[in-house]
Amino acid sequence: MSSPGYDFVVVGAGSAGCVLANRLSENGRHSVLLLEAGPPDRYLWIHIPIGYAKTMFHPVYNWGYYTDPDPHMNGRKIYWPRGRGLGGSSSINGLIYVRGQAADYDAWAQAGNAGWGWKDVLPYFIRSEHNTRGASEYHGSGGPLWASDIGDKHELMEAIIRAANQRGVPRNDDFNGADQEGVGYYQLFTREGWRCSTAVAYLKPARGRPNLRVETGAHATGIIFEGTRAVGIRYRKDGQDHEVRAAREVVLSAGALQSPQLLQLSGVGDAARLQQLGIPVTHHLPGVGENLQDHLQLRLMYKVKKPITTNDDLQSWWRQFKMGMKWITQRKGPLAIGINQGGLFTRILPESATPDIQFHFASVSAEMAGAKPHPWSGCTFSVCQLRPQSRGTVFVKSRDPLAAPGMLPNYLSHETDRRCAVASIKYARHLAAAPALADYISEEYRPGPATGSDEEILDWARNYGATIFHPSGTCKMGDDALAVVDARLRVHGLAGLRVVDCSIMPTLVSGNTNSPVVMIAEKAADLILADQAGR
Repeated sequence: MSSPGYDFVVVGAGSAGCVLANRLSENGRHSVLLLEAGPPDRYLWIHIPIGYAKTMFHPVYNWGYYTDPDPHMNGRKIYWPRGRGLGGSSSINGLIYVRGQAADYDAWAQAGNAGWGWKDVLPYFIRSEHNTRGASEYHGSGGPLWASDIGDKHELMEAIIRAANQRGVPRNDDFNGADQEGVGYYQLFTREGWRCSTAVAYLKPARGRPNLRVETGAHATGIIFEGTRAVGIRYRKDGQDHEVRAAREVVLSAGALQSPQLLQLSGVGDAARLQQLGIPVTHHLPGVGENLQDHLQLRLMYKVKKPITTNDDLQSWWRQFKMGMKWITQRKGPLAIGINQGGLFTRILPESATPDIQFHFASVSAEMAGAKPHPWSGCTFSVCQLRPQSRGTVFVKSRDPLAAPGMLPNYLSHETDRRCAVASIKYARHLAAAPALADYISEEYRPGPATGSDEEILDWARNYGATIFHPSGTCKMGDDALAVVDARLRVHGLAGLRVVDCSIMPTLVSGNTNSPVVMIAEKAADLILADQAGR
């Protein structure tokens, strides 16, 4: 079945796709079709911040991927949740607002990506933002995406901040300001107690435009090429195959796993690998699916002496009732926060000039993120290396467009990453032993005191380490042999085709990825419209 043509067809209504749908349709001169494989974002727990736990394993709103067995993680398959539906992962993530470091973006520019240095991208961060603190040198007011302070201070988090101060880490009330280093509370992507996903911030205000159409339940199955020009998309909806034409451009915003998968299914990738699967080669581009990077999460858990944790809240029907009433009447309390409240950025490797690890502190503990909390008072010190050196790959395993791609992260395959893993766990223990936490922490539940030597610590990291949900880099921007897109995000060697999502990152940013992806999409919209104006 053929659909009427559009100027732009955007594949994926996640953190990037919702931004593009808004910005490309904003002037009214271009028609835009936004295709999303998942459903509308009508599930209530998407919109309540603590609902993060309700969507972590949801069979409809989460792709629920698993990696291939990782030889560097003792052969484990690791669960990789990814958002499915309007808003994508911005509808199910932990809501943390972090941009990364200025040096991250300057490194992109120094690698040959003109226009992506910190001074170039900061205006797009500011344009996207409505910060409840107001506008400043580093922040915006009046943008679509709300960044809000956590309203209530938590006794345990205050003690953690004091402990970090005792260990020489300064207080930092703005991780997105002049300097990232320090300890403090995160700002969250919430708006008056509700989650502010990109579907809420960008797509909802644009839905009434006559030149924008949104198709949910529409799974893209291939790119239509005429020669080396992308001219449309094939997709499957309600069991029927459809084709839609793009008069100007096809834009892939399906994320670091599915954008390279769709390229490979369409014959764009390493020719030898595609031929092995019987996929006709459209364009040999060996970097598609390579350069996979992710933040490996190492979750240290502690038993707490006082019944002040979210574990305790969720064990008592009365405390659950009070939590619910506080959110209903004030839009405050645990339901308005999600899981992680505080963060810490610091340096632990001697060669690092800027922070190289990040903590997420949560007043809850569970066997894995989003799982049922423990039946005792507990908290979690989650630590990750900010700039991992290990590289993995994403690859199609069959010609079936509905099958999950192969994912091999190769966590801890690089010596620097192994050193950082051991050092970061030691640092977390050093922090937990600070005097300020003596009245709060009773014992280390995991890894536990039996894990003592460097070898034992590293083996624990391999046995228990997990994603912190930031896979990136699989359609990297650049001009080297493994680059997939240029600095204007156009796919090398092809016309009418761009990639706009976290897959274009040459190197992973030093922090959470939602805000950087919104920035990438804001900038990409300007690049696309500027190129169209010059046609």
